[in-house]
Amino acid sequence: MIELLKVSQLIGMDIYTDSADQLGKVYDVIIDLQKGEVVRLTLEPIRATSKDEARKIFREKTILYKSVKAAEKIILVSSSTSVEEEEEPAEPEKPKYGHYSYKRSHSPYK
Repeated sequence: MIELLKVSQLIGMDIYTDSADQLGKVYDVIIDLQKGEVVRLTLEPIRATSKDEARKIFREKTILYKSVKAAEKIILVSSSTSVEEEEEPAEPEKPKYGHYSYKRSHSPYK
């Protein structure tokens, strides 16, 4: 039987890898509101002044929630997906503008 946890219960929980390495404690939880699911667990506050700094902090101080194997008294994550390993969030594709030219056909009806 799987026990359900509230998001607020995750905060402060110890995080360990399946090879018994302690990574830290959950500081905060990042949720994708459109999908309604937990995306990441942070190990410390995210305070960034630029996009590059925010990416670095996300890479080094967060854990993808999909790497969580179990969460009850502690959070157990796969050691193959440690804090450093993550997939980069996809940037929204910018609209491409093309050029269209219209040529009149030579019609016998003028």
